[in-house]
Amino acid sequence: MKLVSVGSVAFDAIETPFGKTDKIVGGAGTFIALASSFFAKEQGLISVVGEDFPTETLDYLKSRGVNIDGVQIKQGEKTFFWSGKYHNDMNSRDTLVTELNVLGTFDPILPSSCQEADYLMLGNLSPQVQLTVIERLAKRPKLIAMDTMNFWMDIALDDLKKTMAEIDVLIINDEEARQLSKEYSLVRAAKVIRAMGPKILIIKKGEHGALLFHGENVFFAPALPLEEVFDPTGAGDTFAGGFMGYLAATNDDSFENMKRAIIAGSALASFCVEKFGTQRLTEITMDDINARIQQFVALSNFEMNLHGTH
Repeated sequence: MKLVSVGSVAFDAIETPFGKTDKIVGGAGTFIALASSFFAKEQGLISVVGEDFPTETLDYLKSRGVNIDGVQIKQGEKTFFWSGKYHNDMNSRDTLVTELNVLGTFDPILPSSCQEADYLMLGNLSPQVQLTVIERLAKRPKLIAMDTMNFWMDIALDDLKKTMAEIDVLIINDEEARQLSKEYSLVRAAKVIRAMGPKILIIKKGEHGALLFHGENVFFAPALPLEEVFDPTGAGDTFAGGFMGYLAATNDDSFENMKRAIIAGSALASFCVEKFGTQRLTEITMDDINARIQQFVALSNFEMNLHGTH
């Protein structure tokens, strides 16, 4: 199997300035798997849900080529639930409810179909669970990427550092990079964080694009200026899924190809925010994605002639 992702498959209830939802399907694992399925044809998902989770959603993931042998269904238990309300700037939000439910005791099971993964994407979960997955794989994947958040930096920093020592790519946002490194400059922050283990660092800057630090190289990907951001939930996970799905499909983790993977991830994330939850990711086609990738290329593509300027 090319790609294995680990992450929550969950329920969200979201309120933004554009409206609000009842319980809808969300979770890092769901967004990652949906996004990567546009590129990676052989992938597996490791997660856990309660008996209240709709089987149609799991069937839909299967129809997209996602192997769900690693998704545990706990009878008599409830699925992880998160509810949040976004402020007018859509960058800050308040968490209203977090019910860990089955995620509180999640012990990842890695079926034989997932043991030989070339690429591993560790979605935002407790660093202990992330490390357990790495330890339970029969062989080390070619590339291990992980996402994390300030919550784990606050309550499980030692575990987080242990897990970071085992991975290749860390994906976090600018605020988290500053907290983790205690440096304000992102270039300095990148140096500090990469000394902790991950050779490659991606710093997401929300509506301001993303930075890739890879060896001595730095790449900046713009964000598409969108008229409306409807719901930012899952955009970071969609970005990570698109990024890893593209790498797994092309089987090339060079700096040049990672630049392309970042644009692929950014294009998918720009769709994700257009509607609530996973809805937009279930509607778009490869043609839509290619057209949007071209918009990204046009955004930062220019020629310059310096002759005759003196």
